[in-house]
Amino acid sequence: MKEGESPASFNFTQRLIFLIVTVCISLLLVFLRADISHQAPLDQLARKSIQPEIALSNGRPTVIEFYADWCEACKEMAPAIIDVESIYKDKVDFVFLNVDNSKWQDLISLYQVTGIPQLNFFSSEGDLEGVVIGVKSKETILDLVNALSNKEPLPQISFAGNQTNLISIEKGFAKKDYSSNIIIPKSHG
Repeated sequence: MKEGESPASFNFTQRLIFLIVTVCISLLLVFLRADISHQAPLDQLARKSIQPEIALSNGRPTVIEFYADWCEACKEMAPAIIDVESIYKDKVDFVFLNVDNSKWQDLISLYQVTGIPQLNFFSSEGDLEGVVIGVKSKETILDLVNALSNKEPLPQISFAGNQTNLISIEKGFAKKDYSSNIIIPKSHG
């Protein structure tokens, strides 16, 4: 290019190709962003859930889910949990704790989390009423949360026609005193 000449402008075809490429890249970014947020719905709920010590002391029943982002069973159950949480959000506190976050290690040890997803059901007094481990249907979760919110005994649930895996808890078992700073180490015995 000689001095004094202006740079050549794009012709119509080049502008059209540039526009198409720009639109395609924009759409790809939108879809990728939506896919990322879709893959971690429990993480999104965890970010907006209240702290466990507040939930267990505010006079409302509480469901604590122990989960991990990499857990396929947790991902499978996530839509049901999200639906139930939206139905009961004004009656029951839902707390989501990622087992990969060392901040929750004391609660993981205290509630003996050995498999995920694990749902712990607490009365409005903060007493542990029952525990279920593994993928559960929306109907099962609804039945459990409904009983919890109505201060009824948690129903026995069957899993593939076999005995229930609802763990009944004696009153007062594993009620955490949040005024202490004792951290119970996790044992792998």
